[in-house]
Amino acid sequence: MNPNQHDFPRSQKPLRLWPGVVAAVLLCLVTFGIPIFAPDQSGTAIMAGIICGLLVIVWWLFFSRAPWPDRIGAIVVMVISVIVTKLVVHKSIANGMMGMMLPIFSVPIMSLALVIAVAMGNRLSVNARRVAMSFAILLGCGLFTLIRTGGMTGDANSDLHWRWTKTPEELLLAQARDVPPQVPPVAATPEPEEPVPAKPGEEPTPTPAVSETPQTRADWPGFRGAARDSIVRAVRIETDWAKSPPVEVWRRKVGPGWSSFAVQGDLVYTQEQRGEDEDVSCYSLTTGEPVWRHRDKARFWESNAGAGPRGTPTLSKGRVYTFGATGILNALDARNGAVVWSRNAALDTGAKLPNWGFASSPLVVGDKVIIATAGILAAYDRATGKPRWQGPTGGNGYSSPQLSTIDGVAQILLVNGDGLISLSPADGTLLWKHDWAGDGIVQPALIGGGNILIGSGSGLAASGMRRVAAAHGSDGWTVEERWTTNGLKPYYNDFVVHKGNAYGFDGSILACIGLEDGKRKWKGGRYGHGQLILLPEQDLLLVLSEEGELALVKATGDQFTELAKFKAIEGKTWNHPVLVGDQLLVRNGEEMAAFRLFMTSR
Repeated sequence: MNPNQHDFPRSQKPLRLWPGVVAAVLLCLVTFGIPIFAPDQSGTAIMAGIICGLLVIVWWLFFSRAPWPDRIGAIVVMVISVIVTKLVVHKSIANGMMGMMLPIFSVPIMSLALVIAVAMGNRLSVNARRVAMSFAILLGCGLFTLIRTGGMTGDANSDLHWRWTKTPEELLLAQARDVPPQVPPVAATPEPEEPVPAKPGEEPTPTPAVSETPQTRADWPGFRGAARDSIVRAVRIETDWAKSPPVEVWRRKVGPGWSSFAVQGDLVYTQEQRGEDEDVSCYSLTTGEPVWRHRDKARFWESNAGAGPRGTPTLSKGRVYTFGATGILNALDARNGAVVWSRNAALDTGAKLPNWGFASSPLVVGDKVIIATAGILAAYDRATGKPRWQGPTGGNGYSSPQLSTIDGVAQILLVNGDGLISLSPADGTLLWKHDWAGDGIVQPALIGGGNILIGSGSGLAASGMRRVAAAHGSDGWTVEERWTTNGLKPYYNDFVVHKGNAYGFDGSILACIGLEDGKRKWKGGRYGHGQLILLPEQDLLLVLSEEGELALVKATGDQFTELAKFKAIEGKTWNHPVLVGDQLLVRNGEEMAAFRLFMTSR
């Protein structure tokens, strides 16, 4: 008797291998082939890999002809492998994809390991084959204990590294600390009082002088500029970068975070994570050297986007207002970082920490500082930090409040998970709302005549853009949908509006739609999930790609035209760029840099 056959009953049919082999080959093709030939379809590759992995399992359970104890046993080993491995993998793998990274990635790998083990052990005895299958499955799943992820791109590409390699943040913290020079302890100066109107026959009361407190308007007061629309007016830059490329002024490492910049004079403000401290940092625009830092003992981290604050500082009348990823709202003296007041807005509003952290950038309107805590608007007294009002509870979200005026009525617009809401800045009264369940991330854009553009692009809710029209009449407010399109689907990448068109990211590709009907006019340029600035005098888009490249693209509706491109910074880049005069500032979760652009009068 052949010793390799003594455990098999004579009636046992040989294993049917070919369906499993075909499924395994298909699994390899879609898992590794799609990202190569279609880099923006990594999510599709992941789903296709899972489907092929499940096809292997279906083959094994119902068409392999293996003894039923082997069929059931292999599946049990897979389940146990995932459960045990999740206890020892790096936290970024255990928490990745909302905790589903290990099951999603391991199913295809274990299925492939099963096919290889069965094919190679087909002539082994039953017990030897069982050992080989179990070992292969455990080995396939166990490979995930050797890696970590630095997060994911907008197209679901995982930034995988060996587990023992240090993160950029760890490397930064291991260096000599770039401590800013000691600033003498100066108390925060009071805000300048508004002049008191004089009564008839009386001299006006002079405004008290406050020395050394900058009162000039900020060059770039905060998130997406003064109007929060990413439009830079009265600036014309040289577009022939082959002859006049951007000149690097300085570059330095920075802690993780998705904050952009606020700029006034020679001071640049941003937020970053450094270990267990959430920092508000002030740097010199001229040299990039640190000027001061304010630290809060707070740390936010989630696997997909990483650590750090998400919001951008806001400058107003000598103060810098910041909102951290865990809900800390600060008012600091812009000169030295001295604390004017601080609140925990998450506790004040009863908002639960959202999956991706609080991401709102503060908005200063009159005597109030307004923020959004996961879709809920709340206002604080600008001078004292005392809560003034809280808006209605709505859908979750990550966008920032937007000041607009419609039919002569000032109002605060906010996109949240339920749609678009409008509140009175005076007392937080709900003026109107428009239901459209979406992501609640990108900023709305007022395009005139009470018409507003809103967008959503994750694919998990409403996907596309919608134009709505709000009007105020004798019977109150009315809001009507004008059109909805899927020609442009902005996810967390804000769009701009120019000369009857909207420009933004449709997934990872730049696109243009017409405002009249929402129809797409062109799509082109793979810049990942980046951000952009509009230079209207030149019909020009300055695009910062997800991979840290800077590109110039024509803001015209006829066709996609790229004029120039060069590499600016390394690493995944989701932060909004800033252009102040001829100085361009860019950053991501690893480094930041300043470039001088050549100006032109043409």
